[in-house]
Amino acid sequence: MTVPLSKIAHGRSGDKGNHANVAIIADSQAGYAWLRQFLTAERVAEYFQPLGPSRVERFEAANVLGLNFMLYDALAGGASRSLRLDTQGKTLALTLLRMSIDPPPELLEGLPRE
Repeated sequence: MTVPLSKIAHGRSGDKGNHANVAIIADSQAGYAWLRQFLTAERVAEYFQPLGPSRVERFEAANVLGLNFMLYDALAGGASRSLRLDTQGKTLALTLLRMSIDPPPELLEGLPRE
């Protein structure tokens, strides 16, 4: 069953100059284990390709069940230069949480159906 990433995780994002920092935090240990395999830097780079990041790097934060992504050069110059609506990348975590995923059924057990 295809669901949004937000079914198994939550996130935060912001800017570091012209770079965006996007953290995705799993809701469970099992979700984190699956995300480590599924949510690669390459997959995130492809998802955000329209923003034109020069590269995407992933960092793992196992102690908080999180994956942190740096999207380099993705903010069109950053807060003081960009003409985009979201000059600080605050909506990028929400954007990534809308990604369609097909997790194993056990990750969705017990979650409310919509």
